[in-house]
Amino acid sequence: MRATGIYVLLLFSTVFWGLNFVLAGFVLVDFSPQWSAAWRFGGAALILLAWVAWMRVPGLWGLLKTHAWRYLLLGLIGISGFNLLFFEAMRTASADTAALIMATNPLLTTFLAWMVLGEHPGWQRLVALPVALLGVLVVITEGHLERIFSLSLVPGDALMLAADVFWAFYNVLARLLMPKTVSAPVNTAFVVSAGALVLLLVAGLSSPVPVEISPTAAWAMLVMVVLGTVLAYLFWNAGIAALGAGRTALFMNLVPVFAMISAMLFGQMPTAGQWLGGAIVFVGLFISVLPNRRRLPMPA
Repeated sequence: MRATGIYVLLLFSTVFWGLNFVLAGFVLVDFSPQWSAAWRFGGAALILLAWVAWMRVPGLWGLLKTHAWRYLLLGLIGISGFNLLFFEAMRTASADTAALIMATNPLLTTFLAWMVLGEHPGWQRLVALPVALLGVLVVITEGHLERIFSLSLVPGDALMLAADVFWAFYNVLARLLMPKTVSAPVNTAFVVSAGALVLLLVAGLSSPVPVEISPTAAWAMLVMVVLGTVLAYLFWNAGIAALGAGRTALFMNLVPVFAMISAMLFGQMPTAGQWLGGAIVFVGLFISVLPNRRRLPMPA
């Protein structure tokens, strides 16, 4: 697959994750944070496993037994660990501070990929990272960067930082541990399923199953499952396999931009400063991908 195709897949991942921020508001009316995560990934796991069963992959049970520890570790870190920390952090952390902390993820992932995988960032990514981060800051502060200094820290911020670290490790470990000889749908299905089992267990122990669900919450959850989980994780894992952890992580800075654009569907118009910040993020991404004109191998 050409590099352009991989970039398009990653763009769709960030579009879907940005939309999740808007849809979550409708879901959380009827679901607790724990059940929101459990139903989201439980539903995604069922869809992915059904797809894998339809594919009739030979030796599937043997693949699972051979690589079970890899899928379990990736599911614990990138699915259940990240989401449990994220939702618990959002009990006390402000959206602005949480977004600011997560905006450091590409930088953290790039550093870990360099240390663990030997992925040297190169000059273009070293330039692109601060440019994209600046764009995120402009989006978060609506063009008033001085607001950063007025943010106050709460206990949830430490949990958000832990979630940030978990996601960075997932990006790196997915590149390192995801079986290269197994197709992307199979890998993603088993990773999501492993994380979903933990999330369902935690949700069942923490609160009763929601029984009254509005049509709005149900539709929002369905979109989050199909677009914001199944397709988003498939595309993201394909990006990691093809581009590496560091370069793929840079696309995370687009999530708040697309969250801002998604909010327009519900009448929340961005400010001029936020549009400017979104443009700066795209400039940073353009710098990072500009030299890459070579054909990429098909991701596993």
